Order: sequence, then structure tokens, then C-alpha cells
Amino acid sequence: MPYSPLGRGFLTGAINADTAIDENDFRNRLPRFTREARQANQAVVDLIGRIAERKRATRAQVALAWVLRQKPWIVPIPGTTKLNRLEENLGATAATLSAEDLRDVDRALSAIAVRGERYPPALQEMVGR
Repeated sequence: MPYSPLGRGFLTGAINADTAIDENDFRNRLPRFTREARQANQAVVDLIGRIAERKRATRAQVALAWVLRQKPWIVPIPGTTKLNRLEENLGATAATLSAEDLRDVDRALSAIAVRGERYPPALQEMVGR
């Protein structure tokens, strides 16, 4: 089960390299949320945004739809405390991605070098990654 399939908000486009993350925010401890990593990884958000525009969906819906199309037994676990975000996330089931869309995403993702580890070394040991 993919935990935090929206990249802790990054894949939704709500966060970019210029976003000031509160000093008490957990993301400040994650290598993937350094300013440099966010800047380098923006290409992934931009790709999702282009597909979302074409599909008339949100970035979150496209990201979740992509995860849902990977394998029938994969179930993403997006977290939210807001009803409108829950409703948006549920809309991912209606965001249809064709086989061609999936190939386009896979091809584009293979050309993007994602920067920053998911967790710092001490936390990686705890979560087994």
C-alpha cells in the first residue's frame, strides 16, 4: 500500500522550490523536501499538471489514478483532514488514464532523475528502506 502517494502534497502542485515550509513541519526533516530537491523534482509535478489539464482533473487525481492503474492489488493511502480534499481524492477513480497515457507517464518519468531520498538515514532504518 503506497503511503503518502501525493508526495506529502508535492505532487499536487501546492508546494514548489520557493514554498516556505514551517520550521516545525515534518517535511523539513526529509531530504526530498530540500529546496534543491523540490526544484529538481518540479518536472514530475509539471508532467502531472499537463496530464491533469488534458484530462480536466486535478494533479492529485491524476497521481492517484496513476497509482491505481499500476496493479489491481495496489491501494494508495492518501491522508487528509479536509473533506474537500477527500472528495477530490475520491475523484481519482473517475480520472481515466489510457494505456497510452500510462506509457507517456512512464516514458517521461524515466527521463526525470528524482532527487532526494524519501527519508533521512536514521528514519530509513526505522521504516526498513
